[in-house]
Amino acid sequence: MRYTVAVVGASGLVGRMMIKVLQERSFPVGELRLLASERSAGASLSFWGEDYPVREVVADAFENVDIALFSAGSTAARRWAPVAVEHGAVVIDNSSAFRMELDVPLIVPEVNPHALQDARPRIIANPNCSTIQMVITLKPLQKRYGLRRIVVCTYQAVSGAGQKGVDQLEDELQGRLPRTRAFPHAIAGNAIPQIAQFEEDGFTVEERKMIHETRKILEDESIGVSPTCVRIPVMHAHSEAVHAELRTPFEIDDVRALLADCPGIVLIDDPDATAYPLATMAAGSDEVYVGRIRRDPSVEHGIALWVVSDNLRKGAATNAVQIAELWRTIRER
Repeated sequence: MRYTVAVVGASGLVGRMMIKVLQERSFPVGELRLLASERSAGASLSFWGEDYPVREVVADAFENVDIALFSAGSTAARRWAPVAVEHGAVVIDNSSAFRMELDVPLIVPEVNPHALQDARPRIIANPNCSTIQMVITLKPLQKRYGLRRIVVCTYQAVSGAGQKGVDQLEDELQGRLPRTRAFPHAIAGNAIPQIAQFEEDGFTVEERKMIHETRKILEDESIGVSPTCVRIPVMHAHSEAVHAELRTPFEIDDVRALLADCPGIVLIDDPDATAYPLATMAAGSDEVYVGRIRRDPSVEHGIALWVVSDNLRKGAATNAVQIAELWRTIRER
């Protein structure tokens, strides 16, 4: 079977990456519709060597669409995702608009594919980029040892803020005044401990996402999650220092062997050779890189890990296309 696929927000960084990943993974696209805001309409993007026009999002654009990949932000998702569903499409949304709704599956295919139980037209949520790479790493540990608590500090690339974030860093590195500002401070040579707005309790919206999404995906509301999210002057790939408190004893060699055998994970953990995951390794890759595995002596059954992944690919576009592949498998059973 071949499918009619719409990409909403096609002209953005993630939208363009979705188109690229659809091609790389040879998803069976029969017809491709590229949709965006009125401001972005009129451009053209390439797919399998053919140029496709970017059109403005309107209701009729979803007529006979099978799969709609959304990367247009929460406001657009709330407006247009229900319209796409009404036209019979399944929506895979990259925004936070629907993630915590009880009847919306929040899917990382390597972690909780069972949460997508059928292929009825509806909305499926793609998790936050930082959450995805962390839960892929922690799920096998949770399954074998149990998981009590997570303390995580993220070091997030500017591309996580879209083209504006990339432009601001590029301009600052060239000594120019930024054309647009994605961040509240200069990012070149800096580390900004704020991603999204602050809430009353002092956590940011980004940090709140990691708390609630992690519990939903790992299906355990009792897990303690304490995140600090930081923006750093790296173009692509988020890095995370993850400290987890497990529920039962473990051996480090067993953890290394467990993670090395997990689909989607690349283990790089040889401190003597200064071998550990780097953003430059992960950029352009769909894998989650894990290293610097060691005991955390501050807590019983504590373990510390360094986790790196491309935020535009596995953290967004690739995970969305993998969800589409999972949906296709269920539908074609």
